[in-house]
Amino acid sequence: MSRSLKKGPYVDEKLMKKISKLKQGDSTVVKTWARHSSIAPQMVGFTIGVHNGKDHIPVYVVENMVGHKLGEFAPTRKFVRHGGKLQKTQEKKK
Repeated sequence: MSRSLKKGPYVDEKLMKKISKLKQGDSTVVKTWARHSSIAPQMVGFTIGVHNGKDHIPVYVVENMVGHKLGEFAPTRKFVRHGGKLQKTQEKKK
């Protein structure tokens, strides 16, 4: 369920404080565990390390990401592969 429009988007205060200290174009990765935080326009151009449960995935924020959640860009599950004979034969060819 989405957040109420009268409340506005949720942006983690600690994360915004860390980003406000950086200069535009800085390549420093800002680590965060706040996957539920929305991406604000002030975050554009910075790299944010979003925690996926195991390690921090670097996410470079671009203009199209504004309004989305940080967790959308750091998947928590790793797809290994589907098994079977067909899969093995395809892998041998490569």
